[in-house]
Amino acid sequence: MTTVLLVDDQQDLLDVVSEGLSQRGYQVLTAKDGVAGLTCAVEAQPDCIVIDVKMPGLNGNQLVLVLRGDPTTSHIPLVMLTALAQERDQFIGIATGADQYLIKPQPPSKIHEAIQAALTLTEGERAERLHHLAETLDYPK
Repeated sequence: MTTVLLVDDQQDLLDVVSEGLSQRGYQVLTAKDGVAGLTCAVEAQPDCIVIDVKMPGLNGNQLVLVLRGDPTTSHIPLVMLTALAQERDQFIGIATGADQYLIKPQPPSKIHEAIQAALTLTEGERAERLHHLAETLDYPK
């Protein structure tokens, strides 16, 4: 069974997404902020982590950087699920290390698809996505 950690400061979103993913066969863990998410990620070693960006304390982008910098969690696929919808926000999320970027709200079926895509994404594919996004936004490479 695939274990997914959801990190979001909105309890209602945690409840809805957790229920939807559980119905699709996932074991779901939840954390209400970035610090709790980091602790849970290190201890539980989930198969994938779904992270909000705007959280108090350790925000989602900071959490992604810490997870990618820690050898015990750097291999875990990461999906950003956030209300930040501008292309620049997406670039930052992918550049910090997220494998997928979804804009809220999304039904559990779309989150499931993003998790599956993140679980199968290779390093080469991730680098290509980042390069393409940088070209689209005309950011320096």
